[in-house]
Amino acid sequence: MSERKRILIVDDEDDIREVAQVSLELVGQYEVLTASSGRDGVARARTAQPDAILLDVMMPDLDGPGTLAQLRADPATRDIPVVFLTAKTQQAERARLAELGAAGILVKPFDPLKLPAEIATTLRWV
Repeated sequence: MSERKRILIVDDEDDIREVAQVSLELVGQYEVLTASSGRDGVARARTAQPDAILLDVMMPDLDGPGTLAQLRADPATRDIPVVFLTAKTQQAERARLAELGAAGILVKPFDPLKLPAEIATTLRWV
């Protein structure tokens, strides 16, 4: 049996982090780490080396795109796939996020029962 995948959730909203964590652990059987800010997320990614990062786009101080830029600038986190989580669904916004090098974009609000499968599909883990 393969080792469980580890996902880091970076979101400034406690309820989003909690729902995503429960969903990914119980439904997806993933190991889940969390961070409540972009800065914390970069630090956790550096030390924990997750298999993927679920990253909120809109956060105070260091937003999702800024966080992704810091992750990509660090050799220790450069190759970790990042999936953006956003409430913005306009095609122009999605295209802008995709150009930043995200592995995928998922929309809030998400269905907790479907989130693990959506991440696995986005990252081609299935």
